[in-house]
Amino acid sequence: MDFKIELIPLAVSDVDRTKEFYETKVGWPADMDRVVSEDLRFVQVTPPGSACSFCFGVGLGMLPEGSTQLIQVVVADADEARDYLRGRGVECSDVDEQPWGRFVYFADPDGNRWSLQQIIRATQGQAEPPRTR
Repeated sequence: MDFKIELIPLAVSDVDRTKEFYETKVGWPADMDRVVSEDLRFVQVTPPGSACSFCFGVGLGMLPEGSTQLIQVVVADADEARDYLRGRGVECSDVDEQPWGRFVYFADPDGNRWSLQQIIRATQGQAEPPRTR
């Protein structure tokens, strides 16, 4: 049986500001932005190449107000991801070199954090590094 993660909720205080951050700054367009009523709005964003989306809105009740998430995303090249984000004006970390991967970190205006990981594959004669969850 396959288990496929499809949607991760984010708690945000300002839906329009968050949508603007992901669309304009990060460059991940919204797949959906539905206002059902003044008490219910659903926005869904899918990073390019991802099978999993994230959502935020008004009246969704998925997370306690004020909570934050940490989401880890795999990228092919951490340097390229850092340069892409900085080129779009997104504040992000330098590349964090670890034995199990290379990481770049950034956060949205509500403090939801993103960890972009370039997985380091074992070279001949070395054990495969552990995969992160």
